[in-house]
Amino acid sequence: MAMSTENEHENEQGQGQGQGQGRGQGQEQEQPRARRPWWRRRWFRWTVAGLVCVLVVPVLAAALALRLNYTGDPAEGTRTRNRDAVWLGHAWVDGRKTDQDVTALAGRLRATGIRDLYVHAGPLEHDGTLPGSSYPAARAFLEAVHRAAPGIRVQAWLGDKLASESPDGLRLDRAATRAAVVRSTREILAAGFDGAHFDLEPLHSGDENYLDLLDTLHRVTKARGVPLSVAAHQIDPLPALHSLAGALTGHPKWWSQEYFGQVARRVDQIAVMSYDTGMPLESLYGGYVAQQTSLALEVTPPTTDLLMGLPFFHENDIGHHAGAETVPAAVRGVRLGLSRTDADRARFGVALYVDFAATEADWTAYREDWVE
Repeated sequence: MAMSTENEHENEQGQGQGQGQGRGQGQEQEQPRARRPWWRRRWFRWTVAGLVCVLVVPVLAAALALRLNYTGDPAEGTRTRNRDAVWLGHAWVDGRKTDQDVTALAGRLRATGIRDLYVHAGPLEHDGTLPGSSYPAARAFLEAVHRAAPGIRVQAWLGDKLASESPDGLRLDRAATRAAVVRSTREILAAGFDGAHFDLEPLHSGDENYLDLLDTLHRVTKARGVPLSVAAHQIDPLPALHSLAGALTGHPKWWSQEYFGQVARRVDQIAVMSYDTGMPLESLYGGYVAQQTSLALEVTPPTTDLLMGLPFFHENDIGHHAGAETVPAAVRGVRLGLSRTDADRARFGVALYVDFAATEADWTAYREDWVE
């Protein structure tokens, strides 16, 4: 068996050699093919195509959706309901502003839809306290505003950095800290303010301690007959995006729509910080604001004032492109979202951020596009 097998193998080799010589007569021996560079290999091309599908296509689809969201004409009557607001800097309550400044402010507010001023009276200390030295000229300012602009409400804008993403900051999980915030609110209202406006950041979606604080604060403001208002994070433009962002970056920028509604039901007024979106074009930013307006309207009860923020500032960084986040784009987006979702909503407005960074062009766009 072994010998036979070896002979058969030799015969096969000989036949193979003869065949090979017959085919190759008069020709040079075939050279081995050169290996392709790695960037031209099939597996690399398929990998790149897969990454494009996974990463680029969804981004392009989202951009197209936002652009389409910016198309169409706003409904008639989607203008100011005279429930607008403006954030004012600390200079109004620390003595830097004069009665002449208040007179000029009153003149600017005249013939607009602004009813509320959120005047920065903080920030809170990390333990929730607020020294009276933080707002030494508050009472004089309040008296001057009420003389110069009757009907305007002045709310104390209070806030602090939360220890939600670093060990430094105010801790809402501490009952003693929440109790101190409530005491500080009682003190600021005793100073004569017409309401309390809170801006605590970064505030993660689902924070139950914040809801507990709002429940207590609302009882305080309701007893005094003044509004409780808050500045709110944007809503997930895609479902559960806040969870994904939190897992990947540790900074969940958005709130879930459900959580936004839970906050809105606990306050008299909620103002969406609908800026710092990172959008590179006016059309995309306007479409984003239209979407945010619709999402917020869907879950804000009719008894709560819903305000959409307008960017009255002009910084340029990774989160804000001044050439894209403009007042005209924001107002058009607000009107489109309002038109599509609840065009007759009465308790609705816009909030202008912020007085000390605003230009005349910002004020003109607000008046022409929203008020007139």
